[in-house]
Amino acid sequence: MKIALAQILSEPDPDANLQQIQDNAMAGSKEGADLIVFPEATMCAFGNDLNAIAQPLDGRWANAVRSIAQQLDVVLVVGMFTPGNADRVRNTLLITGRGVDTHYDKIHLFDAFGHKESDSVEPGKHRVIFEMNGVRIGLATCYDLRFPNLFTQNAQDGVQLHVVPTSWGDGVGKAEQLDLLTRARALDSTSYLVCADQAHPKTVYPNTPESSLPTGIGRSSAVNPLGQDIVRLDDKPALHTVEIFPEAVDETRTKVPVLVNQKRVNDSALVATSN
Repeated sequence: MKIALAQILSEPDPDANLQQIQDNAMAGSKEGADLIVFPEATMCAFGNDLNAIAQPLDGRWANAVRSIAQQLDVVLVVGMFTPGNADRVRNTLLITGRGVDTHYDKIHLFDAFGHKESDSVEPGKHRVIFEMNGVRIGLATCYDLRFPNLFTQNAQDGVQLHVVPTSWGDGVGKAEQLDLLTRARALDSTSYLVCADQAHPKTVYPNTPESSLPTGIGRSSAVNPLGQDIVRLDDKPALHTVEIFPEAVDETRTKVPVLVNQKRVNDSALVATSN
């Protein structure tokens, strides 16, 4: 299976971002990609009024993405925002094309580093898995990378590839953390992992104050089931196509059967005390 990583920088205008999807999907299709992965918040960059731009999964914007996937005969994974409850939205991945049509709502919200995503975003409740080309694929979004159980549970359900769109915030040590987490989640689930991040906004708007820019650092990646990078991009907008081999997942799980060897640990800990 060939996968294209579309490391774009989303704009505030959802229609302008549809054009980015069209352009990158066409380029990925020409390179033979079956699956084209866009970042979290492809529909509209963070830092804008998400309630104002959120649309339902059967709305105009999502249907335009479906039309692009159908035209090019590819599967697209695209980050968007859908209406939630109580004046919140859902941080949603739309997956569409080749008979696939499903969605994943981000489960773990970014309530960290002084941010509170849960103030404006309603969390998802369910893991989502889909199949294409005989490959079982699990979904996650950005902050989900910090929660290993999501990935190992998917792997226990037969997932061979994890797809993780992100809009990763910059900061001290954040690039190293993204690199580490993508490799660790591939390794501890013994699955391929592809991550498509927003490009770093400073590469497009070098003179704009940091505080008014959207989030993204680039460093989109594809990682093999042994936690080794196949590719890791720099911080600029780019499209890169990789090929994965599902049989490598079976080989790795035979060599390193962590999913089989995993033990259920008693919830109560034995706490040693000293006098």
